[in-house]
Amino acid sequence: MIQHPYVTEKATLMAEKDNVLQFIVDTNDTKTTVKREIESLFKVKVERINMMMTMKGKKKAIVSFAEANTATELAQGWEYSEVRKWT
Repeated sequence: MIQHPYVTEKATLMAEKDNVLQFIVDTNDTKTTVKREIESLFKVKVERINMMMTMKGKKKAIVSFAEANTATELAQGWEYSEVRKWT
């Protein structure tokens, strides 16, 4: 289950340059479950997912999208208040 987007300066640069978004997810989630959830929630095609544990013990999913500019379009559609609700 996606908990919230991981928004930092570096994550924003990666969205613009590499067409990826980062999310904090449940520690029990797998790449497959995160892929299904992202594709159904945002109606986009996911190309690849990398997972890692943060220094704070949370699981982060780095999601690459198949179509160009998908990450920036999704991120621009989020308002600060929407992201704040996820945290």
